[in-house]
Amino acid sequence: MLKISSFTVDGVAKGLVTDNPHPRFSFYLDSDWAETKLRMAALTFEDGYQLDLPDETGAVYQGPALKPFTRYKAVLAVEDNHGEKATSTLEFETGRLDVPWVGKFITDGEYTFTEKKISPKPMVFKKEFSLKKPVQSVKIMATAFGIYELDLNGEKVGNRFFAPGFTSYEHQLMYQVYDVTKSAQNDNEIIVHVAGGWAVGSYVFSRVNRVSADKQSLLLEIRIVYEDGQIEVIGSDESFLVSTDSPYSMVDIYDGEDFDASKDIAAISFHKASLASNRYSPTILADYGAPVIDHETLEPISKNVLSDGTIVYDFGQNFAGVIEAHILAAKKGEKICFRHAEVLCADGSLNVKLLRSARAGADYICKDGEQVYVPRMSYMGFRYVGVKGIDEKNIVLKARVRYSDIPLTGGFECSDPRINRLQQNILWSSKSNFVDIPTDCPQRDERMGWTGDIALFARTACWNFDMGVFLRKWLKDLRSEQLPTGGIPNTIPVQGYGFPVTMPKMAIDFWGDASVLVPFALYDHYADRSILETSYASMRKYVLAEKFWANLLSFGKRRYIWHTPALFHFGDWVSPDEPKMSGWQKRSIYTGTCSISNMSDHLSKAAEILGKKEDVRYFQNLRDKTNDAYRTTFFDGDMKMKKSPFQTAYVLPLKFKMLSAEDTQKAVQNLAELVEKNNYCIGTGFPGTPYILFALADNGRPDVAYKMLLNDKSPSWLFEVKMGGTTIWERFDAVKEDGNGNMGEDDGTGGMISFNHYASGAVGDFLYSRVLGIVSYKPGFKEFAFCPIFGEGIDSAKGHTLTPYGVIRASWEKKDGGIAYAVDVPVSTVCHLNICGKQIDLPSGHHEGTIEG
Repeated sequence: MLKISSFTVDGVAKGLVTDNPHPRFSFYLDSDWAETKLRMAALTFEDGYQLDLPDETGAVYQGPALKPFTRYKAVLAVEDNHGEKATSTLEFETGRLDVPWVGKFITDGEYTFTEKKISPKPMVFKKEFSLKKPVQSVKIMATAFGIYELDLNGEKVGNRFFAPGFTSYEHQLMYQVYDVTKSAQNDNEIIVHVAGGWAVGSYVFSRVNRVSADKQSLLLEIRIVYEDGQIEVIGSDESFLVSTDSPYSMVDIYDGEDFDASKDIAAISFHKASLASNRYSPTILADYGAPVIDHETLEPISKNVLSDGTIVYDFGQNFAGVIEAHILAAKKGEKICFRHAEVLCADGSLNVKLLRSARAGADYICKDGEQVYVPRMSYMGFRYVGVKGIDEKNIVLKARVRYSDIPLTGGFECSDPRINRLQQNILWSSKSNFVDIPTDCPQRDERMGWTGDIALFARTACWNFDMGVFLRKWLKDLRSEQLPTGGIPNTIPVQGYGFPVTMPKMAIDFWGDASVLVPFALYDHYADRSILETSYASMRKYVLAEKFWANLLSFGKRRYIWHTPALFHFGDWVSPDEPKMSGWQKRSIYTGTCSISNMSDHLSKAAEILGKKEDVRYFQNLRDKTNDAYRTTFFDGDMKMKKSPFQTAYVLPLKFKMLSAEDTQKAVQNLAELVEKNNYCIGTGFPGTPYILFALADNGRPDVAYKMLLNDKSPSWLFEVKMGGTTIWERFDAVKEDGNGNMGEDDGTGGMISFNHYASGAVGDFLYSRVLGIVSYKPGFKEFAFCPIFGEGIDSAKGHTLTPYGVIRASWEKKDGGIAYAVDVPVSTVCHLNICGKQIDLPSGHHEGTIEG
């Protein structure tokens, strides 16, 4: 039987409201038949428009112009090569499209916010409205400069948090649409809490504020469609009431929130709102991101009462989220303080030093009786919670994991339980840092959209999660904030941060590479050509900026060596074999030059895909000249480094295929010797860590790669697991071999230690593509190989990942001197099995067997 297992519009299966005039429809199939291929797929709309879909990756709507505020139904009909047929129906709605807002941005005209390094007082807006007759629908559209929480008749509307979302507010601002038809009454009261958030509140570790607006403002419309067809629109204006005497007395991204449950909204003194005079007039678009919602609920595995009365709860897992406090008995006015931390001090108290300036807490003032408190306007990164102000018998504490709505689509397991824990750590650090944007860490005064982290991790993220909607949103901001010179800011959105301050227009290797690597990760995994079309100009501009800075004041081959001062780069960031930040940065001459080669290679491939022949030749030539310059400048005839050798300098040219076949063999031998001398420990920073196992295993040294992967000495991936880590650490040396912490106080970083940082979890790409052995040959895994690279210490592996054509499942096990394998090949795809020298082309369906080793 043929079945349509997924049918989406712009990556969303249900509930999409869009301002995209040309949404993209895609699907995938499952079939009980072997060797099944799609023969025909067509979409039919209610107005008769028909859209043919050439394959499962979909097609873009090109029919009659979509109308605003309209629900559309599309019926998908497919037929396979066996004559089997299936249908599926999808509905979506359009938002405003280009319809002007009736509402105006409003604020509290009586409130002036001039303080530095803190967030503004939260505002609370109120509006009452009535339904005059039977209604067909009632919808609320809202956005803000700041973050807002919307209540209707005393209940939270929707399940998302931190609306309208974090975007480049100068360029684009999202709005949300809430269907409240079922919860609206004859007489209604809307309450909207608006805090500073990223736009107005304190942000980045320097705690700058008022970056996008001087104070919060709200834009809202209530759109009522009556059964008789009449439409009434109530827009935000001076008739709305506002106050800063909110139950939320403090809300801050880093510090948390303070909430007074004893304060009755009805008793607050309100006054009329004022029209806001905002600094920016961004394009306002229907929400196109992955909303932040609550996912798992965790319960503590232990608790301990300290001598000062603090109850310390251990949730057994480091994560990003909030507490869920069930207060069994309390009196009005009693105050309970919650504080959060990733790790404990030796005396069992919370280690808050690593949070730097972030308070990471919540103060809750009780009302009478039993009550439940869940913070709504902030989040923390933590494993441990300290609670003061209540007897332990009067509280039951749980926690909610809060991150963007990114469905889990992959999984990996093997015979070594330590590697399985590593995989879980990768997943948990991903969840903790995919909070509306890809952040670096969820706990301290940072939580910024560092480009270097996601540049290197995007491929691993796509193995594990559906990243399409999430990363496309972020790339829209990246393109908006790209500098005129082509450089990419190191954090997207920038939102008050700039590095290097003295050269803000400069390109930065590997961090700026996100402009190329992230689109390619999406294209390779999801086969959406449009992501390259949309990003190509930005990608090209960045690579030319790299070339410019390398060429500056240089001659001959030096024109292809990126030699600008190390101060303006990150280099081999947090490499554990180098004790000082300045030492990491000095390696930028190597990392930067390799970046030019890799980015040029990617650009030539993108140009070929898009039919830009002149660019293909240009960037291939740039790559080749850079490769030659790197080889002759830094290495002798035996591929020995002319200066002090380090792992990353070998890893990058090996992974990026910058060397001849002869030099490759020499280089991998030299790298293997370095690794062996280092007791198979990691000696790479951000640029080299994702690639070191590939550099070894793909060039004839899987023995060394597996010894490094399975090593549990410090620094290594499995040392983190051995020490009880439940997420990926920012630095391999965050804890020393003797168990003592590395506070980072003497290396120039000012105490930069996070235990929840996904970047080095990019090793997950190796787990899927080499240990398990799933390798994409064509975008979207239209053709893929099942070709594990075996190594001593792992006797079996299994895993799966969702592709545009369906789920690939694969497994292998060393058994009786051979390899037992199984693989599920999705409809319309081909698998090239290559195990122990045996090569078989497998059509769609389930396949299993045993191959003699």
